[in-house]
Amino acid sequence: MLKKIIFMGTSLFAVPILKSLYQNGYPISVVYTQPPQKSQRGQRVNKSPIQGISETLNLEFRTPISLKNNKEEYKYLKELNADIAIVVAYGKIIPNEILNLTKKGFINIHASLLPKWRGAAPIQRSIMNLDKQTGISFMKIDEKLDTGPVCNSYKLNVMNNDNAEIISEKLSALAAEKISNNIDDILDSKLEFKEQLHEDATYANKIDKSEGKIDWNNSAESIIGKINGLYPSPGAWFIFNGERYKVLKAEIGNGVGSVGAVLDDYLEICCNDKSIKILKIQREGKRPQNINEFVLGSQIKKGSNLNNA
Repeated sequence: MLKKIIFMGTSLFAVPILKSLYQNGYPISVVYTQPPQKSQRGQRVNKSPIQGISETLNLEFRTPISLKNNKEEYKYLKELNADIAIVVAYGKIIPNEILNLTKKGFINIHASLLPKWRGAAPIQRSIMNLDKQTGISFMKIDEKLDTGPVCNSYKLNVMNNDNAEIISEKLSALAAEKISNNIDDILDSKLEFKEQLHEDATYANKIDKSEGKIDWNNSAESIIGKINGLYPSPGAWFIFNGERYKVLKAEIGNGVGSVGAVLDDYLEICCNDKSIKILKIQREGKRPQNINEFVLGSQIKKGSNLNNA
């Protein structure tokens, strides 16, 4: 007898996982995703990446604003009587009464090695923390945030040049590769769910744009961690002559000088210990530029100091 699977996801991170299920012949009864969002100027309505792929694959999808106290969705899911729900970067709270509406529970694929980095921004926080390793965890959702028991975790090494976009793509691909075996084993009751060590938990709070401001008094390594962790959005930035500059890519140098000093015309900037060499940058309101192109018209010259700009 065919199993009934619910998929809940919104962001691009979830797309390869839904595609993997579809391409491997799993029967997806319905997809839940966040409703389309109006763009800032209200000219366009942007569908979520998961809605887009659901339309392409001709999968039924639903876009409730909220599941809380939602009698219509509760009734729909209860009558569906699904075997399992897979949740990947859905971005909505799933109330307890709905969590009880599948035979094998709601299984979340979380982008960290739980209990480390529970919460909204595990990939960004891991890179900003200079972690050398991250991964994904398959866990059963309970009432609290990312606290449920885990059946499997898979590790991934973080390379020096990896930013949040690269790590997100790698972890998504890893989850897409591992999803089939995990679903099969959960449906066949072959996997044991183990409680997390809650005392070891750390939290990946949602990123605030203000966190992107670069403090040149920090170490070069931690500044690189911020640049990579916040790429592509909201980005790490500094202010010069009242304008914001977003640093898209940089590497550590060995320059010496006062903190915040611009050591050459190619934007090598002194930090607390070493220096960073900016490789790609975006001036406010302009397109991203490689440093060789940027310096041709830049007002930031050797001898400037970004600490008091």
